[in-house]
Amino acid sequence: MPEVLDNKTVFTLSEVSKSIQKTIAERYKSLYWIKAEMNKLNHYTHSGHCYPELLEKKDGKIVAEMRSILWKMDYQRINKHFLAVIGEPLREGITMLFQAGISYDPLYGFSLKIVDIDPTFVLGELEKEKRESIFKLKSEGLYDANKKLALALVPKRLAIISVETSKGLSDFIKIIQGNPWGYKLDYSLYPALLQGDKSVLSIIKQLEVIAENFERYDAVAIIRGGGGEVGLSSYNNYLLAKAIAIFPIPVLTGIGHSTNETVSEMVAYKNAITPSELADFLLQKFHNFAIPMDLASDRLVRAARRIFQEEQGKLSGLVSEISWHSKTLLLQEKTALSSANIALRRYSKLIIKNNYQELQHIERIINLANPIHLLRKGFSIVRINGQAVHQLNQVKLGDSINIQLVDGVIHAQVLELQEKEIDNG
Repeated sequence: MPEVLDNKTVFTLSEVSKSIQKTIAERYKSLYWIKAEMNKLNHYTHSGHCYPELLEKKDGKIVAEMRSILWKMDYQRINKHFLAVIGEPLREGITMLFQAGISYDPLYGFSLKIVDIDPTFVLGELEKEKRESIFKLKSEGLYDANKKLALALVPKRLAIISVETSKGLSDFIKIIQGNPWGYKLDYSLYPALLQGDKSVLSIIKQLEVIAENFERYDAVAIIRGGGGEVGLSSYNNYLLAKAIAIFPIPVLTGIGHSTNETVSEMVAYKNAITPSELADFLLQKFHNFAIPMDLASDRLVRAARRIFQEEQGKLSGLVSEISWHSKTLLLQEKTALSSANIALRRYSKLIIKNNYQELQHIERIINLANPIHLLRKGFSIVRINGQAVHQLNQVKLGDSINIQLVDGVIHAQVLELQEKEIDNG
């Protein structure tokens, strides 16, 4: 009962809480279907209970927010139902239609006790998100942006976004490295979460890292294997799809499912159903380059051999022709040389004869000028100091002179000089 203090009726906190609890219990006796966005699931693994944070937005602003409870048994049942209908577990970040009881606890306050969630409604909301993402990308002119890029003729440098322990990644690498043609593909791994609500930001972050050095790569591959379609709704996220669409080099996807193509796969340059199919696609690109090159190489070899044979035939003909002409010219030159040799010998004999006669004439002239002939005729040669004396002024009184005769020399001394005029008449 409330107390009365100074004419004031005073209630204790517990009394107010119990009154609210009673009023809520009497007013909200049934279970209600409520639509709200689950901002946080808040699943505690040690107890198995969940304490979802619920909210409602209008024009991007939160207009209502409330806490709720999802007990372990209910969570397990609902989660199993989600996997069967949607193909992925209950997760945060979705708008859902759930059935809950409204209660108030004096100690824990107001809350909604969730007993069921309609997966078909969530499926519709996910499909709605998918359609909205496609519409926004098309209205912004980005839907086909990545598809319009040119993939390298031989895409051998690859940036891979995946989980290191992913079976899909293991299958992809096994096919690439074990190809029987010896094609070599270089790749760098950028680890990221690939399913669940956190995968969106994780993949976008790695795309941003790769974009800083995108020139190092020919393409980016997002590889996710196993799990069927579980956790694929995040690939319909507008932000992730946009990051793929506007990426500066081709983005290839192999996220391991066969139906219900996601928006991220739609906007990617190439979507393969599985990582193995993506590996086959890349090897086929190598084939498309290698096979024509091999054919061209064979044609080039055959053409080179044909040209070589033709030129070898021409060369053999030229060799024969040169040999024949050489022999003919050699014979002609030999004949001409023989004739020239005969003429040369005749001419040489004539020249020698003429020169011999001229030499005999010169010899006679030289013999006529020989002083010995003059000495034999009674003439003599006077010398002073070895020099012949021709004029009187070359001699002085007392000089010693030598007089050359035909059969000897007279040594004398000049005792007298007598000058005599020469009669030139």
